[in-house]
Amino acid sequence: MNIRLVRVDDLLGMQACNLQNLPENYTLKYYMYHALTWPQLSYVAEEDGKIVGYILAKMEEDLPDDDEAHGHVTSISVLRSYRRLGLAKRLMLQSQEAMATVYKASYVSLHVRKSNRAALGLYRDTLGFTVRDIEKAYYADGEDAYAMRLSLKDLAR
Repeated sequence: MNIRLVRVDDLLGMQACNLQNLPENYTLKYYMYHALTWPQLSYVAEEDGKIVGYILAKMEEDLPDDDEAHGHVTSISVLRSYRRLGLAKRLMLQSQEAMATVYKASYVSLHVRKSNRAALGLYRDTLGFTVRDIEKAYYADGEDAYAMRLSLKDLAR
């Protein structure tokens, strides 16, 4: 299994992975914007040229004066038959490292459905994220989200 930076020709495979796994879907233009604006932050997992997982990440823009530079995980997905192999963890760690070293991010944030126990286990128990807030009706179907955060200060160079 190969983990590498996303390329423009990966975007359709990323979108297919997203459509197969997640209720939150994005236009190709949105993937393109991330890939071109923050090219060091998004990665794919591939096997034999097939995209089997991805992380789509960015740096937060238009921050208030009192906030530190930080990254955000927009979306992460791994095809069902490739889960429990550590791919999501590897994708997260690659992106977090780049946020800290390339963009000097002090932390990374993400949102996760309150019902997504597998993702919560990865973020909280494996990676060390903490819940900062609950955002009511964050998702289109009305489900609440945990707003989570992880300090990247130990990764900063």
